[in-house]
Amino acid sequence: MTKRRNFLGLAAGTALAMTLGAGAAVAQEVTLRLHQFLPAQAVVPAQVLDPWADKIEAESDGRIKIERYPSMQLGGRPPELIDQAIDGVADIVWTVVGYTPGRFPSTEVFELPFITNGAEPASRALWDMFNEHMKDGEFSDVKILGTWVHGPGLIHSKEPILEPSDMNGVKIRGGSRVVNLLLNQLGATPVGMPVPAVSEALSKGVIDATTVPWEVTSALKVAELVDNHTEFTGGALYNITFVVAMNKAKYDSLPDDLKAVIDANSGAEFSAMGGRIMEEADAPARKLAEDRGNNIVTLDEEQTAAWREAAQPVYAEWIAEMEKVGIDGQARIDQARALMEKYSQ
Repeated sequence: MTKRRNFLGLAAGTALAMTLGAGAAVAQEVTLRLHQFLPAQAVVPAQVLDPWADKIEAESDGRIKIERYPSMQLGGRPPELIDQAIDGVADIVWTVVGYTPGRFPSTEVFELPFITNGAEPASRALWDMFNEHMKDGEFSDVKILGTWVHGPGLIHSKEPILEPSDMNGVKIRGGSRVVNLLLNQLGATPVGMPVPAVSEALSKGVIDATTVPWEVTSALKVAELVDNHTEFTGGALYNITFVVAMNKAKYDSLPDDLKAVIDANSGAEFSAMGGRIMEEADAPARKLAEDRGNNIVTLDEEQTAAWREAAQPVYAEWIAEMEKVGIDGQARIDQARALMEKYSQ
């Protein structure tokens, strides 16, 4: 009888262990690798991507686990991120669309000079236009989960820059193809590089200045490497577009209930949050430069008007380029402006 009890107890224990093991297996069905180019403590990873990933994990009851790989820890260079999502090197990436110049031309309308005035309305407008014009075209190889722009782009420089003529000959990092069109138009010498390379390029004199929003300057220590910052009135000198992209096969392989969790945390609200948080992070980063005693100049409306006028040829050049690839550039500009006005009310 004792042996029988021991056997029954062992069997029950084994069954319980198997049940618990099965429960653990069910509790974590999918692991997704999230890859991006900034250090983990930067604003977007810490304040946008991590809370978003945490929310997905919680709402999936632990069945989705999202591993986070900052600073290109899975290998490659930032311009390769979109292909890593397509090829499955990473399951999800966050990246700058402009790191692959000319590949996603429809997003460039939001990078034109002085077209945006507020990251959240621009990000909502971008999501709308993505769904209408880009989802089944330029981005058909990936599952796009969010699209947004950062806060106002501005100039950070070793020497003061107040007028468009001050840009003549300045070696300056531009964040995208359209930004480089603008910098060329202003007489500067644009130097293309992903944002993580900015700090070293400034410290070694490879560039004299950089275009980045305030938000990222703290992670890059820009305020310690330059003394001058030029802001504009009535809209951003430029913007950069971002996407969160997922490997399509990985998304398609999920059971419907887990797809629903991803879907519930994707789209317009996620996009708006990304843009809003990036812009909100501008103020504390700007204060760091203030506290250092850096020279921060905010050009007034009249001074900014000179830059707007100098930048106008970029519009004509971009519209002509879009016509060559079968896109009505002026119609896209008009639609973007109308949507941003709608979402600004």
